[in-house]
Amino acid sequence: MSAIGIGESPGFIRTASLAGPARALLWLVGFSGGFVFIEPAPYEFVIALAALAFLIVGLPLRRTHLPLMFLLIACNIGYMIGVVPVLSAEGTATWTAVSSFMSVTTLFFALALGDDTGRRLEALLKGYVAVAVVISLFGIITYFNLLPGSDTFMFAQRSRSTFKDPNVLGAFLVLPGVLAMQRMMMGRLRDFLVGAAMTFPIAVEVLLTFSRGAWAVFAAAAVIALALSFITSASGRERLRIVTFSAIATAVLGLLIAVILSVPQVASLFTERASLIQSYDSGRFGRFGRHLLGAELALDHPFGIGPLQFSKFFPEDPHNSFLDAFMAGGWLSGAAYFALILVTLLIGLRYAFVSTPWRAHYLALYGSFVALSGESYVIDVQHWRHYFLIMGVLWGLAVAAATATGRSRHSVSPFGCATYPQSL
Repeated sequence: MSAIGIGESPGFIRTASLAGPARALLWLVGFSGGFVFIEPAPYEFVIALAALAFLIVGLPLRRTHLPLMFLLIACNIGYMIGVVPVLSAEGTATWTAVSSFMSVTTLFFALALGDDTGRRLEALLKGYVAVAVVISLFGIITYFNLLPGSDTFMFAQRSRSTFKDPNVLGAFLVLPGVLAMQRMMMGRLRDFLVGAAMTFPIAVEVLLTFSRGAWAVFAAAAVIALALSFITSASGRERLRIVTFSAIATAVLGLLIAVILSVPQVASLFTERASLIQSYDSGRFGRFGRHLLGAELALDHPFGIGPLQFSKFFPEDPHNSFLDAFMAGGWLSGAAYFALILVTLLIGLRYAFVSTPWRAHYLALYGSFVALSGESYVIDVQHWRHYFLIMGVLWGLAVAAATATGRSRHSVSPFGCATYPQSL
């Protein structure tokens, strides 16, 4: 596999002494992602610093990265074309710039995890899980008004903690919640207790966001990750542990939810939010009606109508990432975005069955990405930092697995029918 060494020119001195600080920055990237109540968020500055550090250490661009890079470029070219007629409209230039930034972060994670994969992945995810626990505890405390000014961290009686939107907060907590549940399955008492101590505040905070999407995504991601763990396990004892843990965790979480719902203010809002269809979902101009009308509009505008313009034709935004891509950047962005998600799902599934030292974390990432991609049909996730983080990490792990098994020496694409060894 050929690799293009980014940062290997004489102006950049590659040094092993920066490898440790670079990994520490990855931890900080994961941790900073939990504070997005201001724009730009701390995450933007931290990831820029991390990217600079990794450029010095070295970021190898392999041929297996190229499908990701080209699809991201195509998507953003469409957005840049689509924004031209509405460039003077408020927020359109910023929206386009943020979309490009999200793409750059995706590629960064894919490149950064191509080398020293295990330690870099561990650093990034440890930071992510740590901040998830912190903001979950903070969200619970402020929801029950245990701190002065707690109302600041609420939105329409829903907890938003350190986020602007409860829906985004709930989705952000999905991956760390699944990772915490995985730790409970490791078989050791200490890991079970630590995993439980992380899982329960995260699960409670997801509930208190009262986000139907987050509830569904959390459940789906956990089921997918556990199912893949069961299928890929080579040990009958491990499979029994997965089944036993799943039953215990379901019962305990059910009991915990019942206790939380005994609080009147929680129960009343839960009853309202638990309805599958809300008033704003139905009708000709409801959420799903707008999907159909927007699809018709997209057929008539091959270059799109520009970012943030959909609500000028209909009462609200599309609440559908795929439709939003078509609307903002025309057929080019729409097709590229759809292909990007589809290819990531297919490649991700392929490497779920490749034995690697990081497969447990990989399955949690893949389950979360599948569930979040499903949610993207009913909500716009194109500027969700954690969504592009997960996508980039999946690509990085897939490229690392392909490189380690020697598959990358024979083909540009990770697809194929080669048989992989069961261990590295």
